[in-house]
Amino acid sequence: MISILQAEAHRLVSTFEPRSDREIRAQADFASFFRPDHGPVHRGSGPDHLTASCVVFDASFEHTLLVFHRKGQFWVQPGGHVDDTDESVVAAALRELREETGLLVDPPVAPLAYDLDHHGLSSRFGTCASHLDIGIAVVVDRDAALTVSEESEDLRWWPVDALPAEIPPQLEPRLDGLLGQLRDPR
Repeated sequence: MISILQAEAHRLVSTFEPRSDREIRAQADFASFFRPDHGPVHRGSGPDHLTASCVVFDASFEHTLLVFHRKGQFWVQPGGHVDDTDESVVAAALRELREETGLLVDPPVAPLAYDLDHHGLSSRFGTCASHLDIGIAVVVDRDAALTVSEESEDLRWWPVDALPAEIPPQLEPRLDGLLGQLRDPR
């Protein structure tokens, strides 16, 4: 039986509106994993599985909130594996945001700005070979109180045009794509 999360992942992949060649390739890749009757939603689904993240911007869209991931040793948006108790991909992303930063954020209103990113992982991540990440954009007040989680070494706002050197290669194109959606939701 297909789960709610599998159905939602398939819906988000099939209704995604790519704006670049990178996003066209990402949608085709995700579609090969998330079919109407199947999808690797949980960590136990195999080495390649769904994750959910929040790409956090301030109201000016000039800054993004990043965590320094302890295991990966890089700056990245808050996110992680979906849980059986998550009611949706968006709920999973918002839970991860709360766990990793202390921020409580209401679900974004339509249209949802989100992206798809399939990235490989190093052996530091154990049996996880790759993450099929659905990242949702949220806007947060830069003055909100932040809490560093046990999974991270640091947490801070960065200018989107002056990111730290220690970031995964896919972060900048993801930020650009989401900023495009937020500025021009079509």
